[in-house]
Amino acid sequence: MIKQLNPNNFELECTTVWSFARRGNWATHNSKYRGNWAPEVVRNLILRYSKEGDFLLDPMVGGGTTAIECKLLNRNLLALDINPEAVKLTQNVLKFECEFNPKIKIAINDSRDLSFLKDESIDFILTHPPYADIIKYSDKQIKEDLSNIHDLDKFCDEIEIVANELYRVLKKDKFCAILIGDTRRNTMYQPLAFMVMQRFLKVGFKLKEDIIKHQHNCKATGFWANRSKKYNFLLIMHEHLFIFKK
Repeated sequence: MIKQLNPNNFELECTTVWSFARRGNWATHNSKYRGNWAPEVVRNLILRYSKEGDFLLDPMVGGGTTAIECKLLNRNLLALDINPEAVKLTQNVLKFECEFNPKIKIAINDSRDLSFLKDESIDFILTHPPYADIIKYSDKQIKEDLSNIHDLDKFCDEIEIVANELYRVLKKDKFCAILIGDTRRNTMYQPLAFMVMQRFLKVGFKLKEDIIKHQHNCKATGFWANRSKKYNFLLIMHEHLFIFKK
C-alpha cells in the first residue's frame, strides 16, 4: 500500500555536493534493485532540466526509478533496458494512480542502438549506467549487457557508442545527465567516471556540471572496512553526476 505519492518538504539541491542519507520511499520507490539511483537524484534532475510535457529518455532504466518520477511529474518517457527483468520491474512499479497520465513507453533495447529515434527528438536524457562489472545485472546469456564487461577500456569504448547515440537524439541546447562512480583494481584507484566523461566530451557534449554524490548504506561496508585497514586503501563513497549540454 502506498503511504504517500510525493516526498515531504522537498527542495531542489543548489550545490555541487548532494547527499541523501535516507533515500525516499514515496510512491512505489524501494531499494530492492541493487544499484538503482535515489529518487531524490532523479527528481532534482527532472525538475531542473525539463518541463511538464517534455519527452525524456532513460536508455538503462534498471529498477524503474526514472519512470516513477516521470509519472509523478508529468513527463513523457521512453524507458529502455537490455535486461527483460528490468523492463518487467519497471512495468510493475508504474502500477499506481496519480493525477497525471504521461506517455511512458517501456521496451527491451540495447542503448548502443537508438536508430528508431529521430535526430534531435528528445528533450532530456538521464540514466545511471553500470560501472563496468562491479554489479552484474544479468548473466552472460545477455552478452550485450555492459555490466558483463570487465576491461575498463573496452567498457568505455562501448559507452562511447552509447554517448554518440545520446548526442544524436538529444535536441540542441538540451541536457544529458549521467550518474557513474569509480572503482579499484588490485587496490589501485581507477577513475572510471572521468574515463566515461572523456568519451562524452569526445562525441561533442559540453560539461555543464560535475556533482559529487555521497553514497550511503553501501552493502558489505563492514567487510570492506576491515579490508581497507588490512590492505591500506580507502573505500569509495562518492559518485559523479555529470550534466552534459548539447
